[in-house]
Amino acid sequence: MSVNPMAYEAQFFGFTPQTCMLRIYIAFQDYLFEMMLVVESVILKKLGGFPDCKIGPFQIRKSTEKFLLFMKEHFDKLFSKMEEVLLQLVLNIPKNVLLPEDKVHEQYPYSKEQFQALQDEIRQLQEQYRAEASAGQALRAELEEQNAVRAELEKILQWFDGLENICREHGTSNFKESLAFLTQNSKRLQDVLKDVEEKSKKIKKHDQSL
Repeated sequence: MSVNPMAYEAQFFGFTPQTCMLRIYIAFQDYLFEMMLVVESVILKKLGGFPDCKIGPFQIRKSTEKFLLFMKEHFDKLFSKMEEVLLQLVLNIPKNVLLPEDKVHEQYPYSKEQFQALQDEIRQLQEQYRAEASAGQALRAELEEQNAVRAELEKILQWFDGLENICREHGTSNFKESLAFLTQNSKRLQDVLKDVEEKSKKIKKHDQSL
């Protein structure tokens, strides 16, 4: 069998020429073995018609095997020549022939150095894309954080707007006056709360004394 990989032929045929030749060889060999079995059975059948024949099945099998070995040796020699002819003249693609799917290589030829440079450029673009994707993710996270801060600021502004409205209802429009008003009311509430707590304690003591 040929040791040439014939990869281009395999691309065209869909199988390696060596595989094709191997299958042909096996098919011929199987046919030869089957024919020897048929010949052996015919000889045994013919000898069965001669009762006084001293040739037995064992001798017939031994002779058949010798003849099979002889035929196989000659077949291998003939097949070797046939394989050489088929691989060179039938299953071989000439060097000057280009398959249709490889026409692009003829239109845009690349040397090994150019191909390596193209691979390096692709690798750089991939790294740049990953870096930009990572930066975009960081920007999205920062934007989400800014949106959360904006929402909190809007709540604070709404609170101040509500505070301003309350102060206006009580006749205070200035911010300092509003804070003073809130402080005064807060102290009043604290005094009321303290008074309620003291009265509650007195009531509890009175209940306990009873």
